[in-house]
Order: sequence, then C-alpha cells, then structure tokens
Amino acid sequence: MSGDNVNMYGGSGNTGIQNNHFAPSAEAVSPELREAVRELLRLVGELRGQLPPASARVLDDNLPALTGQGVPPQAPEERHRALLAVAGIAATVSTVGEPVVEAVRKVLGLLGAV
Repeated sequence: MSGDNVNMYGGSGNTGIQNNHFAPSAEAVSPELREAVRELLRLVGELRGQLPPASARVLDDNLPALTGQGVPPQAPEERHRALLAVAGIAATVSTVGEPVVEAVRKVLGLLGAV
C-alpha cells in the first residue's frame, strides 16, 4: 500500500493520518546510481585515512545517509546534506579530496539534486 490512508470510526474530534511512504526498493534504484554511491564510498574510505580524527568522525557520521540507510524517504534532504558535508570535508584537503568532490557531484546529479 502506498499513499495516505485516513480512517475515521465514529466519535468526534478525530485527528490523525497514517502516512504510508516507503523508500524505493533496491530494484527501483538505477544501477548507475548504485555504482556511483559504491565508488563514492570507496573514495571516502581512501580519504578517511588522510584526515584529522574530527573530520574522519564527520565522514563516519554521514555514511548511513550516503548509502540511504536510516534516511526516511520523506526526507531526501538528509542525504543531500550528508553529501554536501562529505564534499565540504573533501574540499578542505585540496587535490587529495577532489575525486570525492567529483563523486559527490555525480551522485547529486543522478539524484536530480543539482
């Protein structure tokens, strides 16, 4: 079932709505996006070892949102925010971080966010 479902059973002053919003299934994600995220995660893993501990923790904190895990489907801005945070950290390490910045741009493009 998808979409909103409202049921009212007698009484007065009834409030509430059941929202049935589900994340796209793995099959609904394009292979190109799946591969772009996989490449981004690989690059983030390589970059992580070259960062100060505080920056590495920020990367770690954003990994679930990068993969789409733990991001409610009605909040795509959380994934967008995580991608921008990762790109920002990568940009601070100059040319070493450039491949990560480019990978973030690609994922954002595939998500239709740029």
